[in-house]
Amino acid sequence: MLANRMKNLCPYVPGEQPSDREYIKLNANENPFPPSPKVKDALLKAVQEEFPRLSRYTDPDSSELRNAIASLLNATGGVLCRATVNGTLVFPEKKDALPFEITPDMIHVGNGSDEVLSHVFYAFFDDDRPLISPEYSYSFYPVYSGYYGIPLKKIPLKNDWSLDVESMIFEANKNHSATIIANPNAPTALTVSRQTLREWISRVPGDKPFVVDEAYCDFGGESALSLLSEFPNLAVVRTFSKSLCGAGIRLGFVVASKELIEAVKTAKNSFNHFPVDFLASVSGIAACSDCAYYVGIAKEICRVRDDFSDFLKSKGWSVLDSRTNFIFAKKEHLSGLEAYKKIKADGILVRHFDSAGIEDFIRISVGTKEQMEILKKTMAEM
Repeated sequence: MLANRMKNLCPYVPGEQPSDREYIKLNANENPFPPSPKVKDALLKAVQEEFPRLSRYTDPDSSELRNAIASLLNATGGVLCRATVNGTLVFPEKKDALPFEITPDMIHVGNGSDEVLSHVFYAFFDDDRPLISPEYSYSFYPVYSGYYGIPLKKIPLKNDWSLDVESMIFEANKNHSATIIANPNAPTALTVSRQTLREWISRVPGDKPFVVDEAYCDFGGESALSLLSEFPNLAVVRTFSKSLCGAGIRLGFVVASKELIEAVKTAKNSFNHFPVDFLASVSGIAACSDCAYYVGIAKEICRVRDDFSDFLKSKGWSVLDSRTNFIFAKKEHLSGLEAYKKIKADGILVRHFDSAGIEDFIRISVGTKEQMEILKKTMAEM
């Protein structure tokens, strides 16, 4: 009855969203802080003063939003937690400053980075050769590979849970393949330096796209944005859901050469020509206008993250060095499932993965200081 292609589909499974009781929700890598007050003001104004616009289609190119995103990236270099605020002005740390200016025609916006990734998969990756990716990474990559019939070659991580760069380079050259990674990686929370990325991209096929998913880069990674001028095959995917407190508005984008952006737009407009909706666009523009607010949020999350990581280590947990808004940890003689259940019994949700190899870990999203203090009491006794 169904098409044969349905046999290859393996839907993405999000973090649980229970309705039976109130939980402290630390299982979906959401930002625990609200968006900037400027977002609220902009939305209220839009509804009150521009309500009739909801009956009309929005700008198909999201021009104002792309301008705002470009300004945000140029101001921070793509890493909020290291930026400096002086009044309303924001300055990137020296090592994050971009050597060129990102322009709006280098940006394509979509309804969440997952939609953007869908268009990237369709436009960039072939169905006649394997796509190279880490064994443990964002679990939507195999979903889209199955959806579009793209063979996926998963490369095992090293013993310290870092990416096996040399093996991934070997496989990319062996198969003349494209590559996709999350940097920092999920769920391991580890990051690859910009210099390692530069050397990596220079050693794989230059006529195949190299995609870096930077959903968590604002929390301490080294963005690949500054490498865009060196590598025309590089594309950087980012999201409003994590550092910009916008998981509920569904905004994501990809930054790349004008040629790659045109390819993504072609793929998108051949499937779904509807652009980002009006209210999401208003939210995104307002968020980008208050960069200083989000710098403060990112710095606070990093402070709370590092404090909680130190606490776990003091209690005998093995904790990977996180440069994200989550912590990946395990404890000897305690299964990940058991830890998850004990924490949930105390009214707190964390994430446990059934995948063989990482089943002993739990992933803990960084909440507010108050939320993490409550979690400390639970985990101190485990």
